[in-house]
Amino acid sequence: MSNITVIKKKIKPFKKKIFVSGDKSLSIRWVLFSSLGSGISRAKNLLMSEDVLATIQVVKKLGIRVKFKNNYCYIYGKGINGLNVNKKIIINAKNSGTLGRLILGLLINNTKPIKLIGDKSLSKRDFKRVADPLTRFGATFKLKKNTLPLEMIGSKNLKPIYYNEDRGSAQCKSAVIFAGMRTEGKTFIKAKKSRDHTELLSKYLNLPIKIKNKKYYDLIEIKKVNKIKPLNYKIPTDLSSSAFFIVLTVLSENSELTIKNVNVNPSRIGLITILRKMGVRIIFKNQRLYKGEKVANIFVSSPKKLRSINCPTYLNSGAIDEFLLIFLVAAKSSGVSYFKNLAELNQKESPRLKLGSKILNLMGIKTITTKNSIKIFGNPKLKINKKIIIKNFLKDHRIFMTSVIAALSFGSHWVIHDKKSINTSFPKFMKIIRELNG
Repeated sequence: MSNITVIKKKIKPFKKKIFVSGDKSLSIRWVLFSSLGSGISRAKNLLMSEDVLATIQVVKKLGIRVKFKNNYCYIYGKGINGLNVNKKIIINAKNSGTLGRLILGLLINNTKPIKLIGDKSLSKRDFKRVADPLTRFGATFKLKKNTLPLEMIGSKNLKPIYYNEDRGSAQCKSAVIFAGMRTEGKTFIKAKKSRDHTELLSKYLNLPIKIKNKKYYDLIEIKKVNKIKPLNYKIPTDLSSSAFFIVLTVLSENSELTIKNVNVNPSRIGLITILRKMGVRIIFKNQRLYKGEKVANIFVSSPKKLRSINCPTYLNSGAIDEFLLIFLVAAKSSGVSYFKNLAELNQKESPRLKLGSKILNLMGIKTITTKNSIKIFGNPKLKINKKIIIKNFLKDHRIFMTSVIAALSFGSHWVIHDKKSINTSFPKFMKIIRELNG
């Protein structure tokens, strides 16, 4: 397979219904929870991306049996203390920040050295943010420059902590929740609003967790877990993956799209709220609750006109993976859009705030960017009359997919490198693009 995609023309108007791959966050968490379960767990629509497969390889290395049969994945859990760490072990999280950070909380009660490594991209990301609270439980860490590789030695005498998570990082919050599950007593977390899949799965599994939702933060109490029941799960569609096709519809003339069975968890729909504020009609149809998560079919149609936005910062955490796409919508809007407090964007697979601005500049859109904010001067009549090459963007899967959406939406001649990066999160991305006649 070539690692370069060439696009030379806009997509034609479309009216389609599509299915998108399973939710990555839920897929990874299902694997981790099921590995601790007492018995056999089964999942359908598990996302078969590199991040999820890396998670499966890790639990297999820790002694858990995994089987695939007839579009189902089966995990044979050995109970809450069934993960086997009886000697020094090396865990490779590859590109997955979710796996890398959550597995540390999961294994914090093991006293053998655990070395955590990752690929080139993950090895540039901050792990001190999760090592600090886990140290307070009683674990010890060796890490240089706050990044991977690191070594953790856990403890059999963990102490509960009070943790103030003020970044809006679901990964750090979840790592502390998993550590709290290993600890006698009550662990308390005051967490800035972020994705709450770990909490919802914990509640569905009847684990000893209490949650009080406030406007800007959540209060979480977690006690030691003695047993987790098996989890049979039909994993809903990933909103972050669906976002590419939602925005493609928004930026294409006379187009409509329905995406079925999407996870519309309130902590994930920042993109939807922002697009609605910008003048986009988006409807949730057949809303229902499935094992703690809200699920719906999403209908979106292309608007006649897009408004600029001064984006409220409380929406940031719910749209953190979709801001590259939101920037494209702002580029086609009337007026100046302003997004601030986005430093967390630069803690992803690449410095996405900086690179997102660079892509807009290549397209001919003026931006003013600081280390944590961006102003985008929209141009509804934008015509690109030059060749655009997207290369050396740290092989970031969302940079690649966003560039494809930009090329199909705005036209001109695009040469986009690192196509294989989509295997990290969304291997079927190009297949669905073709279904839409892109």
